[in-house]
Amino acid sequence: MGVLIKPIITEKMTADSELHNRYGFVVDPKANKIQIKDAVEAAYGVSVKKVRTMNYGPTRKSRYTKTGIQHGKTNAIKKAIIDVAEGDIIDFYSNL
Repeated sequence: MGVLIKPIITEKMTADSELHNRYGFVVDPKANKIQIKDAVEAAYGVSVKKVRTMNYGPTRKSRYTKTGIQHGKTNAIKKAIIDVAEGDIIDFYSNL
């Protein structure tokens, strides 16, 4: 699997991309900023100015059922916010 897992398409990220030329991606938790920058430049053909990353830990939940307490957790993820150069744009909707 590659470094980029999926783009983040929410109202907040869409507004951020329109106003500030920033795009969000869910990336491989072991990837560093240089690998993320190279993957975005290769996949979308833009020049990246800045990469910021955030690590999110798993969310733990428990449920009370008639068979007892069920424990579970979600997966840990890593997000990257990419600043692209002025004039460059990433169009997520062109391949639909």
